[in-house]
Amino acid sequence: MSAPSTALQALAQRLAESAGLIGKEDIQPVVDALGISDADAIRVGDDAAAIRVDNGWNLLACEAMLPAFVEQMPWFAGFSSLWVNVSDIQAMGGRATAVVDALWAEDADKARAILAGLRAASALTGVPVVGGHANLQAPHTAISVAVQGFASRLLTSFDAQAGDQLIAAIDLRGRQHAPWPFWDAASDAPPERIRADMELMPTLAESGLCKAAKDISQGGIVGTCALFAESSRVGITLDIDAIQKPEDYPLEQWLCTFPSFGYLLAVKPENVAPVLAHFTARDISARSIGNIDASQELAIQQADSRAVVRNLSDAPLTGCAAAVGTPSRFTSNSHGSI
Repeated sequence: MSAPSTALQALAQRLAESAGLIGKEDIQPVVDALGISDADAIRVGDDAAAIRVDNGWNLLACEAMLPAFVEQMPWFAGFSSLWVNVSDIQAMGGRATAVVDALWAEDADKARAILAGLRAASALTGVPVVGGHANLQAPHTAISVAVQGFASRLLTSFDAQAGDQLIAAIDLRGRQHAPWPFWDAASDAPPERIRADMELMPTLAESGLCKAAKDISQGGIVGTCALFAESSRVGITLDIDAIQKPEDYPLEQWLCTFPSFGYLLAVKPENVAPVLAHFTARDISARSIGNIDASQELAIQQADSRAVVRNLSDAPLTGCAAAVGTPSRFTSNSHGSI
């Protein structure tokens, strides 16, 4: 591998300083303050907390919407609050069963658009809103949603291994909600298609073809790769020319964009072809976009040139990496999330 070109090195530096990636550092002081460690019964750092039960795992996750996003796009913020939670459950190989919401608004009129979006996402996905909390005399507008789900077999952020290939599965049928780096492939889609696509991750987990995956979240492909690599104590090198994206969408912007249906998967080379076919059969774009090694570096590659975005051994993001020498917990007690 040759030394990185000036352009590739500059791109790596901009990605290293991107808001979506740097924002993940906010997790670390929370982890420290709560005294969370890898010795805890429920491992923290995954897309959802996974609590072992007799026949699988109960899953629990929550998300809060950015305040400016809620203010500027209240309907889509309400829609997204449920949608991103359901995505977190799917990333763990699970099926969402119910959500609750916590809503703050100055009055009922301010709340109405948010709740309309939340209701639309519930109707689209078939995941019911079963309760929550509301304050319609608050000095601000905000929404947070928590989700419950179940997985019979688990996908985790902690089980990527050196030698795996990194696959991205992304629904490119959608539109951007400018000025936010959000790609919406869900809100205008037919319910029957969405509900069938929601089966892709659980059935993949149940097939045994993959055991490590992560939802592409705030921070986009680059930010999610950093979290994935840190959790599994591996390195990831992204081939930026292999990454699928919507036509005419700038690559650098896409690398930091939050897609509404997007997952990263660590897959053994012999399983790559059937995993790709699992998604493309439903018109979801799926490609091998990188390699996983033992370096603990997040890097980008173009042709034979490679540039490091972040060394996660020297500069961890969240502090949620598995302890050195810790065996996989894929078949043991539990996993968790922040």
